[in-house]
Amino acid sequence: MSKTTPATLALTKAGAAFTLAHYDYDPNAERVGLQAAEAMGVSPAEVFKTLMAELDGKPVCAIVPSDEEVNMKKLAAALGGKSAQMMKPANAERLTGYKVGGISPLGQRKPVPTALDELATLHDAIFLNGGQRGLQIKMRPEDLVAVLGCVVADLVR
Repeated sequence: MSKTTPATLALTKAGAAFTLAHYDYDPNAERVGLQAAEAMGVSPAEVFKTLMAELDGKPVCAIVPSDEEVNMKKLAAALGGKSAQMMKPANAERLTGYKVGGISPLGQRKPVPTALDELATLHDAIFLNGGQRGLQIKMRPEDLVAVLGCVVADLVR
């Protein structure tokens, strides 16, 4: 497994501190984030999943705890839109350059408006996908916000 992905390159270029964690990715897992948390032996509340959505027809990214579901109305409000819906997996892969199960909010082919759930601020560090199935990045939420320039808001049900 490569330790260099567009996500890790983006963090290195930004000068952000991070560490990497590897785990055995299960392609049959119903919920990748929960499987990652279990495999790494950490709380699912510390592992954040990257979800690609469409807001008024334009791509956006939501980063929420793996044990939560994004509330589309809250996502739309956080990013100043009217209506949000999940993006089709094939479209998410094409847009980000990552495979489903390995989509990172960092180093995407084209940056899109991004929102991070406020629950991230309850942790000293969170895990998020590193751009490859089985690779997680551990970093401080405030560093993630600085690198992405993302909005922090309540995004979950």
